[in-house]
Amino acid sequence: MSSWNCWICKMCRDESKSLPSNITLEEVLQWGQSFEKLMATKYGPVVYTAYLKMEHSDENIKFWMACETYKKTASRWSRISRARKLYKIYIQPQSPREINIDSSTRETIIRNIQEPTQTCFEEAQRIVYMHMERDSYPRFLKSEMYQRLLKTIPSNNNS
Repeated sequence: MSSWNCWICKMCRDESKSLPSNITLEEVLQWGQSFEKLMATKYGPVVYTAYLKMEHSDENIKFWMACETYKKTASRWSRISRARKLYKIYIQPQSPREINIDSSTRETIIRNIQEPTQTCFEEAQRIVYMHMERDSYPRFLKSEMYQRLLKTIPSNNNS
């Protein structure tokens, strides 16, 4: 994912950069239909993460993606380890990438990570998704990054 972020950031800074043909105009247009469609496409989450990184607000998408991975963790011991790591990075007050959640959700997580289940971060993940959908997604659609993708892809796909 990081190589894509680097490429996307460079493309947004340098208009002479061309797009790879595996990002299609159809996919980019889907991103504008809804946040859900953006997150469901192959490259949408990658491009959105790059945008948030440029805004210095990528902790929400990173937390959301980490939760998606966490939910697939089958081993109890791995789940305990990952739950503690998620807490230290995103939930703990003053943590490096603290996400914006209410205190009752934070307290529930603190209780739940003592014996973490696959769903113990579900409410926080829902809140973060809502923040992204309502706050940064509309800015993304108006951003120079997204607008440049819309303009650049047709000429790239026709070559």
